[in-house]
Amino acid sequence: MLSGDLYQQKNQVKIGILLILMAFSGAWFYYTNTLIARLESHEEEEVRLYAESLEYALTSPVETDVNFFFDKVVKINTEIPVIYEYQGQYQAKNIVEPENPAEKIAFLKQKAQEFETAHPPIEIDGGLGKGYIYFSHSFLFTQLQYYPVMMLLGLLVFGYLAYLAFSASRRSEQNRVWVGLAKETAHQLGTPLSGLKGWVEYFKTDPDRYETEFVLEVEKDVERLETITARFSNIGSVPTLHPEPLAQHVEQFVDYLKRRVSSKIKWNVNNEIPAGKMIPVNRNLFEWVVENLCKNAVDAMEGIGELRIHLWEKAGQTYIDISDTGKGIPKSQWKQVFNPGFSTKKRGWGLGLTLAKRIIENYHRGRLFVKASEPGKGTTFRITLPS
Repeated sequence: MLSGDLYQQKNQVKIGILLILMAFSGAWFYYTNTLIARLESHEEEEVRLYAESLEYALTSPVETDVNFFFDKVVKINTEIPVIYEYQGQYQAKNIVEPENPAEKIAFLKQKAQEFETAHPPIEIDGGLGKGYIYFSHSFLFTQLQYYPVMMLLGLLVFGYLAYLAFSASRRSEQNRVWVGLAKETAHQLGTPLSGLKGWVEYFKTDPDRYETEFVLEVEKDVERLETITARFSNIGSVPTLHPEPLAQHVEQFVDYLKRRVSSKIKWNVNNEIPAGKMIPVNRNLFEWVVENLCKNAVDAMEGIGELRIHLWEKAGQTYIDISDTGKGIPKSQWKQVFNPGFSTKKRGWGLGLTLAKRIIENYHRGRLFVKASEPGKGTTFRITLPS
């Protein structure tokens, strides 16, 4: 039996996969942030070594040869942007500077202020006054900061595309299975249906023995079976729409259903569509949608209650509301009721509303949805069709 539990299980699997992905992403971010923190510490230590070597060069006696040592330290830093400021004068390393001297000073001053907001400057006392070294992180460090985010986004996009492809392939396979099953069912029904039609014609030959009303009702049921068989055999092909007097068909079909459901169901049809108004529909498929909604309503009321059908037009749209006084549907399930396999019945297949929604929205370019529902009070389904 297919039921709402199937979708709960699927949701649990999806949540489990999501939690695993979140754990993997968390571990990835932790590892990457650890590398970033190590690189940041290494770069700060390199800048401090640069500052200490500069301070040593400034404070060493003139005769001390520090050039070799200082050149080696300076050459080590090939990526970290550094600005040395002393009494309003600026010198920079690993920064592209303007060629104009005036623009260069303003540019480096602004850059120093930007660096100061990220890292406190390192003070250098060369004996003749204090200087400051401002620094930022290397381009490699900046790239590494964005790398995990870009990597995660890439994985999410790839995973999403793979999920869409897998879902489309699975739905296509399921559709082929259902189409094959439907056509085989139609084929199997053909033989006994032909026999029933023969019996109906036989009954008509002896009206004295078989009541005419009885024969006519049986004939209606046989015609109904023929319609159902035609629906099954046409599944998988694109249905054709023809202008039909929709309101008249609905009223006739309701009269047919009244005789075949509980007599304790009170039917109330309110038709506000003008007589003879033609609306493009596939009659067989549309009648099946109405039948499905009405039978669901009868089941929800457990054979006792009121079933209301309201038809009207507004702004180029045709509206049909089918309301019952049954058990109602919790708001959290208003969309789930259209999922394949979702059913609250013990022996329900959960396919009726799914097919009904597909017929209305995919073939008739309309809408089918739960307009209102309250547990214990009833449900209203609304169909909208372009006029």
